[in-house]
Amino acid sequence: MAKADYYETLGVARDASEKELKSAFRKQAIKYHPDKNLDDSSAEAKFKELGEAYDVLKDPQKRSAYDQFGHAAFENGNGAAAGGFAGGGGFSDIFEDIFGEMMGNRARGGDRSGGRTRGADLRYNMEVSLEDAFAGKAAEIIVPTAVSCEECSGSGATPGSSPVTCSTCAGSGRVRASQGFFSVERTCPSCHGRGEIIADPCSNCSGQGRVTKERSLSVNIPAGIEDGVRIRLAGEGEAGTLGGPTGDLYIFLSVKPHEFFQRDGADLFCRIPISMTVAALGGEFQIATLDDAKSRVKVPEGTQTGKQFRLRGKGMPVMRSSSVGDLYIQVVTETPQKLTKRQRELLEEFQQISSDENNPESTGFFSRMKNIFDDLKATD
Repeated sequence: MAKADYYETLGVARDASEKELKSAFRKQAIKYHPDKNLDDSSAEAKFKELGEAYDVLKDPQKRSAYDQFGHAAFENGNGAAAGGFAGGGGFSDIFEDIFGEMMGNRARGGDRSGGRTRGADLRYNMEVSLEDAFAGKAAEIIVPTAVSCEECSGSGATPGSSPVTCSTCAGSGRVRASQGFFSVERTCPSCHGRGEIIADPCSNCSGQGRVTKERSLSVNIPAGIEDGVRIRLAGEGEAGTLGGPTGDLYIFLSVKPHEFFQRDGADLFCRIPISMTVAALGGEFQIATLDDAKSRVKVPEGTQTGKQFRLRGKGMPVMRSSSVGDLYIQVVTETPQKLTKRQRELLEEFQQISSDENNPESTGFFSRMKNIFDDLKATD
């Protein structure tokens, strides 16, 4: 079977630069790495082809020979042979060159943390009332989380004993294994990357260095908090393993819907029903606001449904600012119901003595409507 073209194997043009070759090889090698394709037996062969192609094309002399004579340039022991790599350390050198930051550094202990991993961040959903969002408050919350084991001080070992260096990886947390033609570095199966073995695990935490426990925390809710705001409490998340750093706690706040007020940023809105007589004759009403005060609103004579009144500075405070929003009140005229005989007589009498000037909007509307229909009849 004819060997595939090296350029096609790497997926690059024949005039590809050294940087493009290296980038293409790395991308393909990650895709076909045997560790990522345990159920695909063809991945190792493809991985080998990639290494062979890159070994030739990354070397200016070998590449020049390949461009002139193709695969024939390396037959009879000249340069790269059919089944391997010529010169130096072969494929392992290529692999270290491309993936050194992922493999070599760990082998040298540059990334080892002895199994001490950072604890997970936690999320807590908290709902507050509009009144609490207005004034702010200090709230107590109960958070179930993993905390450092007090018995072993987070070490995972029984008090008085200490972890021992893993004999499998000699404390590096990584082991190398030969896989066909190359060497692969993996997490140590004995210590799971810790580099240490806990021979006598703590009975309280089973060697984990942490236990699950409910914690009581005080949370300060600032005045003016808005729906969806997130509060971060550094170091209040889950404890790390074996004394590792603690994660953070994120509190996601939502504001409960209010019975009377609707919120839009720092402004508040509400609808207030008023009687027909107050709307017609004028008057006033009193409204309670979130600052525990009462405000009087004057209703002018002839007020229509939908009329909006503005109370400055009676809205929500802006978080961490001296600014305050406004309160907008929309009035709705209520039609009288369950009239007594006398009330009905008075309304009928009022209707008889009313003129177009008393109801200019409805009079004007019906007048325009009549004109429209009259014009339509005239065109028929």
